[in-house]
Amino acid sequence: MPAVLEATRTTARNLARRDTPVRLRLLSALAVSAAAALLIATGLVAARVQDQVRIIGHQAAPQAAVAADLYFALSDLDAQATRILLAGDADALAGSRLDALGAYRERGRQIDTGLRDVLAAGAGDLERSLVTEMLDGLAVYRQRLGQALAAQPHSAADALGYYTQATNLLHVRLLPAAYRLRAVSEQRLDSAYDAKSGTEAAGGAVAVLLGGALLVLLIALQVWLARRFRRTWNPALITATALSLTLLVAFSTVLGAQERRLAAARTDGLRPYLEMSELRAIGYDAAADTSRYLVSGNLAYYRDDFAGKSQLLTGLDPVAAQRWAAYQRTHERIVALAEDDRTGEAITALTGIRRGDAAFDFAYFDAAVAAVTGVRKAEFDRGLASAKRTLTGAVAVPVGVLALVIVLTAAGVRRRLAEYR
Repeated sequence: MPAVLEATRTTARNLARRDTPVRLRLLSALAVSAAAALLIATGLVAARVQDQVRIIGHQAAPQAAVAADLYFALSDLDAQATRILLAGDADALAGSRLDALGAYRERGRQIDTGLRDVLAAGAGDLERSLVTEMLDGLAVYRQRLGQALAAQPHSAADALGYYTQATNLLHVRLLPAAYRLRAVSEQRLDSAYDAKSGTEAAGGAVAVLLGGALLVLLIALQVWLARRFRRTWNPALITATALSLTLLVAFSTVLGAQERRLAAARTDGLRPYLEMSELRAIGYDAAADTSRYLVSGNLAYYRDDFAGKSQLLTGLDPVAAQRWAAYQRTHERIVALAEDDRTGEAITALTGIRRGDAAFDFAYFDAAVAAVTGVRKAEFDRGLASAKRTLTGAVAVPVGVLALVIVLTAAGVRRRLAEYR
């Protein structure tokens, strides 16, 4: 009987000895596979997030900003056209005419450049269609304005007719197209942010699952080795476990930090910038109504249109609001002069560059709005740059750390496997 028991024990020990390397290889292979899967997942997620930040910062956001600027550039283009017509060939207004011509050409270049930038920023079919529509409309607008200027010395009625066609074209086709382009661009920006948030959520979940599995496998491997070989510590595996845990925490922290910074840049910088750009465009279009009122021969539509647009300027900061109130007073004075048949004085008040003249007061207002939009744009740029810095090394570091984890895992079991050769 003792002999039988001893034989049974010997057989069990031999079976356990043969089974040990199989289990060790299995646990090691699972740990290495989990590390490799986590390496691939973190690398792909980090690379994708970096690419999406680039799309937001270099395509979607600039396109939205350009589309917003196009609206007020078009409004000012028409305002300068009316100044050119009002100045005519009067020697006393030659300076105003030259200034308006320079501003008109500058706005034209800004619009042309903006439309090219929209196309260059990876525009979709709808954006390209809107840009084509605006280019066609601009060609007709410029043709009608040229006809108005050519007819002005000979027939004021013909000049007014051509100009009316031009400004109607601007309001019926160009400005609505610019508004739709801005809406599409902002929707594209929102989609870019949503796609990035989806990548972060899915990637973060996968990283936590794979990282958790890796930690469980590494800990299980250490516990099994400690029990099987009567050794408490395995420095290589302990280091691999510590590195995996640190990487998992750091990766989640980096994803969260850059998301918060880019979201704050959007909330505190880009959205206010786009909102202020819209108010600026309304201001330009309203100011152009002052000129249109005089060019049209005191057409009440433009007086009422100015009042309606002024009511929309409710989101201005205190300084800009105060300066717009000053322009409103000047506008009312010009309208009163025109209604009293003092058209020459009204034109002088409109085109003059002294304090209290419309051109001066509007430039003063526009400077205040531009200062606010500049601050908001700079805030977005800082947030974008901060998010990019946060993602520096987001691909290389996890790959390097997890490659080291794989090496340490193999080194941690190599000696134990060597005992069974």
